[in-house]
Amino acid sequence: MVNIIAIANQKGGVGKTTTAVNLAASLASMKHRVLLVDLDPQGNATMGCGIDKHALDYTTCDLLLTDIPVADCLQRVTDPSPGFDLLPSNADLTAAEIGLIDSADRERRLTKVLASVAAAYELVIIDCPPSLNMLTVNALVAAQGVLIPIQCEYYALEGLSSLLDTIEQIRANRNESLRIEGILRTMHDPRNNLANQVSTQLITHFKDQVYRTIIPRNVRLAEAPSHGQPALIYDPLSKGAVSYLALASEVVRRQDKRLHAA
Repeated sequence: MVNIIAIANQKGGVGKTTTAVNLAASLASMKHRVLLVDLDPQGNATMGCGIDKHALDYTTCDLLLTDIPVADCLQRVTDPSPGFDLLPSNADLTAAEIGLIDSADRERRLTKVLASVAAAYELVIIDCPPSLNMLTVNALVAAQGVLIPIQCEYYALEGLSSLLDTIEQIRANRNESLRIEGILRTMHDPRNNLANQVSTQLITHFKDQVYRTIIPRNVRLAEAPSHGQPALIYDPLSKGAVSYLALASEVVRRQDKRLHAA
């Protein structure tokens, strides 16, 4: 059964899109069948995969507002081999926010889109916008798990509390199977005392929900999107690329553990 993971945080600048692109690429390099869904109108995940967001015939906006076949929208990202599929996005997606308001099934449009192709994939990664809007709600209703990237700083904890409240509301009213997939510490600098304190607080409060993998501050990881490549292709030996490979392994292990426990 496909595992659909929404990567979400209502606070911007926490490495959400970086995580979406590099996790998808790392999982693909491990020979998993992966679909990455860019649900952010900024289209950064699309560009980070080397796809020109300005030259698209169809985007996730068309999938949410019309009945076009998913195949018409799919883009193939060939690196790292054997590659993965992408449902791309650009600024047109802002229209979906308005267009969905009058739709009777406005919160489940993405669920229906993914249901039509779910059998082709093992993992679906959704890059959510950095706000709680109808697009994010669609992602949380469609997903089984939420991966929360969090920068280890003071204000991050406040934003996390707000996101957890949102997840509880979605679970109570729209998607009872929604769970926290894991909390990922990003942009971590071990020389920063505050970062270490926040990291310790996260483990104290959330225990095993916090991934063991920590994503460090890494120049190569920051440079990769400007070249339209995941870090695994841009610099496979960089600390950022190696860390996301470790995260991918951890995600798969957790998934296998759940399947064996079921």
